[in-house]
Amino acid sequence: MATPLAAPVVNSKATAASMSNALPSAKSLQAAFFSQRLHDMYRDLNVEAQGLRYEVFEKAMTGYLNLQQDGQLSDAKQLLTVVDFELPSTEKRLWVLDLEAKQVRFHTLVAHGHNSGENVATNFSNQNESNMSSLGFYVTQGEYVGKHGRSLKLNGVDEGYNTNALARAVVMHGADYVSEDFIQQYGRLGRSLGCPALPMDQKDEIIEAVNGGTCLFLNGSDQSYSSKYLNEDVAMNALLSGNS
Repeated sequence: MATPLAAPVVNSKATAASMSNALPSAKSLQAAFFSQRLHDMYRDLNVEAQGLRYEVFEKAMTGYLNLQQDGQLSDAKQLLTVVDFELPSTEKRLWVLDLEAKQVRFHTLVAHGHNSGENVATNFSNQNESNMSSLGFYVTQGEYVGKHGRSLKLNGVDEGYNTNALARAVVMHGADYVSEDFIQQYGRLGRSLGCPALPMDQKDEIIEAVNGGTCLFLNGSDQSYSSKYLNEDVAMNALLSGNS
């Protein structure tokens, strides 16, 4: 009986190479871990039922982690405020997320700028006197009392998109036109001069919670929007190093 021949060495090498190629890279493993962690957080916060879409949450979290790594956020408050201007003003489209406690602190109405649109905001600007909302990431600053009463300064950190916020006095404040009663009467919220205006009965609590170096993300329909803080590598490193 003939003795079976050993497989050619070249074939063995090819098999080993193909097996090696089939193994996931460290980068892909990190990406999978990052995605899983974000999905777990999204599930634990239970915000899907409240209308916060995962793709918006993912962008907001990526920016939050980038800003955290950059040392721009307070260590004392792990809060992330998300506003989704792709939703109509008649829907509650602002969330204040407590990432440490894994709970939603606030979920409420918020107004957009007068020239950004009627019920849905479709136009955005960083220009003074545009009376439009400005998209992107902000870091909250200190409080002050102005013409709208208790208000909160917002520092826009996305160059070209919201960096004129302080100069434009784009701030968080309360307004009578941000209410269910106003919606019932006019079919939409009233509109601001560009500020994310809040309901009068919640503005004090929200401003108190998020002041002093927390992250705010304003999402909108502008396809040209981009941000250096949407760097997934930085965000992944933040999660892997346990800084979140």
